[in-house]
Amino acid sequence: MSHGKIREEKTCLNCGHQVEERFCPHCGQENIESRHPFYYLFTHFIEDFTHYDGQFWGTLKNLMFKPGALTNTYLAGKRQKFVPPVKLYIFVSFITFFVFALFPLMNINYNSKKDNEKQNKKSIFDKMKALDAQKIVDSIKAKPVLTKEDSVTIKSLGVLPDSSKIDDLENAFEMDKKIDTGAQYGGYKTRKSYDSAAAKNPSAFDFIKSPLAHKFFELKEKGVTKAEIAKSLTETSFHNLPKALFIYLPLFAFFLWIFHNKKKWWYFDHGIFTLHYFSFLLLNVLFVFLIVKLASLTDIGILNSILNLVLCALLIYIIAYFFIAHRRVYHTHGVVSFIIGGMLFTLNFFAFMVLVIGLALVSFLMIH
Repeated sequence: MSHGKIREEKTCLNCGHQVEERFCPHCGQENIESRHPFYYLFTHFIEDFTHYDGQFWGTLKNLMFKPGALTNTYLAGKRQKFVPPVKLYIFVSFITFFVFALFPLMNINYNSKKDNEKQNKKSIFDKMKALDAQKIVDSIKAKPVLTKEDSVTIKSLGVLPDSSKIDDLENAFEMDKKIDTGAQYGGYKTRKSYDSAAAKNPSAFDFIKSPLAHKFFELKEKGVTKAEIAKSLTETSFHNLPKALFIYLPLFAFFLWIFHNKKKWWYFDHGIFTLHYFSFLLLNVLFVFLIVKLASLTDIGILNSILNLVLCALLIYIIAYFFIAHRRVYHTHGVVSFIIGGMLFTLNFFAFMVLVIGLALVSFLMIH
């Protein structure tokens, strides 16, 4: 643990008891000098989280490669061997979102159309327009004899949109533009007309629809651009995500409680499993993020192929991890464990999607 110098005095500074060795037998405080060099602040911080005695790295090793091992060890009463579940989750969560903040996956900085023209860069819409599907189809049909390959080409080109549709799509994605004055919400162009219609025909969902409509008209009146909305929505969602995940933890444990024996398993036990599993998820989400980020920075074909394979393997392992950990912790039979695990996985997937949608709605309402 610490490498501080042991005090010559044998009286504990914390509780006053006699200290024969390095640690006080009464309160556990280390009997070392209380004044240190400045760099000690940083080394002590690292030691507190990594525990050079192997506790931290042993915890990460078991978390990543031994599904359910940490939970089984903790519930068996061996609680000094690894980092406590709550501390582990907080630390992994802090590191994950700190890295997200340092290296954002998307930079929402949109140049105006004139700036793009100055840079002489073709957008994806320009490339789609350049691929004039109708002209290619007409040239193929002009042939005296059509081959099998020609038929396949015509079918594949048939799914491409025409130029007018591409123009509409491009206009929709022009992020430097403001919300169009003719834009509507639910068929209404102004807040006054919407409120009037809502008062005449009240709905059970007005508590959700009305705030969204009011925010839409507010942003429209302020002349906020699409880029500003997208940027604010992304930033607000990012700041709210850790809170949303923390709120979801007890719900995940509750689903586990529903599907397992109430006498054998306490809600506390499910909470420990949840903390370990979410720590694993956050850590692997960080790995996925870094792989995607690295792939976006390189144009080397072989390297990208390797990264994509690693990414696919990691995503498969993330899904399989839950089923393995669930079986090892709850000691259910193979088929029963798979069925219960599948139901839990599906239930949590839909519940989490509801949480994500709710987070997006809240984030939209928080845009200024």
